[in-house]
Amino acid sequence: MTQNKQIKQFAKQLLKMSVEGGDLSADRVDGVLKALDKNPPRHHIAVLKAYLKLVEREVAKSTAIISHAGVIGARSVELISKQLSAKYGRSIVPITREDPSLIAGLRVVVDCDVYDSSISNVLSTLESSLS
Repeated sequence: MTQNKQIKQFAKQLLKMSVEGGDLSADRVDGVLKALDKNPPRHHIAVLKAYLKLVEREVAKSTAIISHAGVIGARSVELISKQLSAKYGRSIVPITREDPSLIAGLRVVVDCDVYDSSISNVLSTLESSLS
């Protein structure tokens, strides 16, 4: 087995130890990092980088970035979060960001999935169909 493959497998094992009840646990991540600090593995920098990528990916799976052009109500954000949680089968944490370039509407990003119902998206689609 190659060294890179072993590092990735070890990082995956560390991620499994960091998950509690299907969700990433900050306390468990802290515990894993403390254990690695006390007993650093071979190639510890590469292991930490691989582990960081996996943790970032896990956080992205549970986060919805909601970009909006104008004001968005707390109730709307809550409803979007509930619908996404039901769709993905896990708890989704919403993060709102104002983006005036959308003109109007919303763009929601969960991990690699993008849901775009903004006017700027409609206009760019229209522009590409006319050219």
